[in-house]
Amino acid sequence: MARESLFNILSNTIQFDEISVLDLFSGTGSIGFEFASRGAINVEMIELNFIHFKHLKNVKEILGTENVKIIRADFFHYIRKIRNKFDVVFADPPFDMEKFETVPSLILDSDILNENGLFIMEHSKSFDFKNLKDFREQRNYGGVNFSFFTK
Repeated sequence: MARESLFNILSNTIQFDEISVLDLFSGTGSIGFEFASRGAINVEMIELNFIHFKHLKNVKEILGTENVKIIRADFFHYIRKIRNKFDVVFADPPFDMEKFETVPSLILDSDILNENGLFIMEHSKSFDFKNLKDFREQRNYGGVNFSFFTK
């Protein structure tokens, strides 16, 4: 339900076939592959967990998605080294991850979002990012919250 609601919101504001996407903490890849299926120019999916990484590679091969690149990396190292820019950055870190609350600032303080780029952070209700710069809005779908930031 949350993912469907997210893409309903995005479909009113984004031309999917004109954007590049960074999917951080990709997990099963549902968000990244959804962007790819909607025609995103390119989707980079970042995942550290080896089992999830292998799953992502297998799904990419099965689907034959040429607009998807899958990278096995730790977010905290990756964010310091990345040179690409994206129109949309989506992050869904594990809610119990150490330093979870630092993820939005690290992304917003980096140079990975294009001008007018959109950053979406998935989080539980126990986190509130409304005081961060570039915060736009928060949406709640049961136990899932999305905070939206615009550069």
